[in-house]
Amino acid sequence: MAARLIHESLPVGMLQCNCHVLGDAETGEALVIDPGDEVARIEEILARHRLKVRAIVSTHAHIDHVGGLARLAQSTGAPVLMHAADLPLYENIEIQAALLGMPAPEATKVDELLKEGDSVRWGRFAAQTFHTPGHSPGSITLYLPAEGAAKNAGARAALAAAHNAADAALADDQDPPQLFAGDTLFAGSIGRTDLWGGSYPQIIDSIREKLLVLPDSTIVLPGHGPATTIGEERESNPFLR
Repeated sequence: MAARLIHESLPVGMLQCNCHVLGDAETGEALVIDPGDEVARIEEILARHRLKVRAIVSTHAHIDHVGGLARLAQSTGAPVLMHAADLPLYENIEIQAALLGMPAPEATKVDELLKEGDSVRWGRFAAQTFHTPGHSPGSITLYLPAEGAAKNAGARAALAAAHNAADAALADDQDPPQLFAGDTLFAGSIGRTDLWGGSYPQIIDSIREKLLVLPDSTIVLPGHGPATTIGEERESNPFLR
């Protein structure tokens, strides 16, 4: 029997960053991706499903994705993971806050540095790390292959809602992979590259060389906005034609 993955996604904070709570229903272990703010809502989901956080991952260190890191790390005791190239961004969180005219959130230590090919594990699940610079120097995406995503009803529902219909990739006999894309790839768009450390050539290379090689059925869960698929973005994303 395939492992059942609990998946809850919630937009948090002023910029509505998509935070993801992924849990193994059998072992009770969880992964939290991009806790940008509203940590109490994240903690409520964890408590409701009786999940213990094994790791907290930031796809990149812009303030809207890391604002809740310190509080969630304190309340769960879980290690914080991000790519080394984004440490300067995180270490300058106060400057980021000042640019947005908001109070600076508390910072915390980064316990582990992720790199290309690293496996992030929780319970019986494992996601592969892709280093996808362009939006920021240390942007990463997390790829959950089909065998790990077979029972991810949350991702299927998100995609169906985004398209107002059941996509072919959501058929019951299909097991689409999932890609937690951070701010690298969006439905019909790509991440902005005009912020510090951004690079348009880099983000295009990252998407073409590491993301568009994935199966067309792969469900893409961006850092903001609705879900999409690799196939749809390959065919219709104006930045990728």
